[in-house]
Amino acid sequence: QVQLVESGGGLVQAGGSLRLSCAASGSILSINAMGWYRQAPGKQREPVATIDSSGRTNYADSVKGRFTISRDNAKNTVYLQMSSLKPEDTADYYCNAMVRVLSESGVSYESRYWGQGSQVTVSS
Repeated sequence: QVQLVESGGGLVQAGGSLRLSCAASGSILSINAMGWYRQAPGKQREPVATIDSSGRTNYADSVKGRFTISRDNAKNTVYLQMSSLKPEDTADYYCNAMVRVLSESGVSYESRYWGQGSQVTVSS
């Protein structure tokens, strides 16, 4: 019904930059908050950055000043620009979105959807 497709992960040296993209498609009425999480090997998934429908953003302390989240509402896409990358940023990155959809009975409801994950590896 709704799909989030990520792109842009890869291998980069410490101090480098990467940009992740996540495009939502399907039977979407509207999208509220969007965000990025990450999960390093052996660790729990943690929030990285979020952006609401008005463009207000929140960042984990560990990425403040280095990462920038943005969104293009016309394209139902959220981005994560990552700069000054560190080896400890190595993780699988997942986008998510709170999407309002229409049920078969004609009632709208909000549900959280996740992207497939993008591997980011930062070498020292």
